[in-house]
Amino acid sequence: MEFSLDASQARWVDVARGFAEKEMRPHADAWDAAGDFPIACFRKAAGLGFAGLFAPTSVGGQDIDAVTACLVYEALAQGCFATTFGLVVHNNFVRGLTKAGTQAARQQWMVAAVQGEVIGAFALTEPEAGSDAAAITTTAVRDGNGFRLNGVKAWVSNGGVAGLYNVMARTAPGQGSRGISSFLVERTRTGVSFGGRDRKIGACALPTCRMVLKDVWIPEENLLGAEGEGFRSALTTIDMARAVVGAMATGLAAAALGEAVAYAGQRRAFGRPIGSFQGLQFLLADAAARIEASRWLTYRAAWLFDQGLPATSACAMAKYVGVETAELVCSRAIEVFGSYGLLRDYPIERFFRWAKVAAFLDGTQQIQQLVIARTLKSRSGDVSP
Repeated sequence: MEFSLDASQARWVDVARGFAEKEMRPHADAWDAAGDFPIACFRKAAGLGFAGLFAPTSVGGQDIDAVTACLVYEALAQGCFATTFGLVVHNNFVRGLTKAGTQAARQQWMVAAVQGEVIGAFALTEPEAGSDAAAITTTAVRDGNGFRLNGVKAWVSNGGVAGLYNVMARTAPGQGSRGISSFLVERTRTGVSFGGRDRKIGACALPTCRMVLKDVWIPEENLLGAEGEGFRSALTTIDMARAVVGAMATGLAAAALGEAVAYAGQRRAFGRPIGSFQGLQFLLADAAARIEASRWLTYRAAWLFDQGLPATSACAMAKYVGVETAELVCSRAIEVFGSYGLLRDYPIERFFRWAKVAAFLDGTQQIQQLVIARTLKSRSGDVSP
């Protein structure tokens, strides 16, 4: 089993770390406080290839695999978790356009998306359909040589700032998940509107909001894939996205541990650095072990996904363990800082808030547990998925 990075992966990690350190981390607190999506940073990231990670090289994309993407996202999340997830959402949109978009749609939008000239978003969740995503009520009814969409979406990441949206809508009533199709909807379409930005506990630089579709007509060329295959396609995207959230959470935990270690070496109490006390050493050692376990669980899930092997449970585990690790490590990092960890003068309190937001990305922690439980097999005491 090989654990080292190849030359291409090592290059991507170096570029991502450098970008996170120079372009993201110095501004993350200001972006969070203002609650604004850092469009200038997004376009700089696009200039380095971060907006077309899964797009073919023929249109300027990078065509990387899920493992490499997780390496990139782990590094970027140490700069700004919120902005990184904005890039994740965009790249997932581009991936969907690459795999399921009509030739006309790809010709019109692919290059602009890869270059960061237009931002992509994903709209599945609704006010009354969150964890039970198959219960969506947004409809798409055939109208001439196209479809007419009606419904309300909620928690749309990149909502309002994105120019293109992958919208899930029901084309066949009464058929459950098999009646859901996927559509490309432009922000400028008549009948598309957005609510105010959600006021969240953290990750405020990632805009989320409601999206209202009122008699929105789109041409048939905006259908992504075949009718009725939208939900199945979404599940595949969500599998990879969960591994990605695991990677981002791991990066966030690593950033928190780095801050805690540095502070423990500088802060003095009872005549010596607090990091010299065994109690803190044990706390930091435990955090380091948990981060390493989370990291390799995430990479394994991404590797299974890349190989086309069953990865649903592994991706759920990556997200579940990654978020649990981030929440615990960030909480303990605050304890290392003591009361100073509560102040915005230090990044730890922001990391802690970001970790809580991560718990709700691409399915709650309890949904991950359900996914994992459904794949367990009882064979001579072996419950490996």
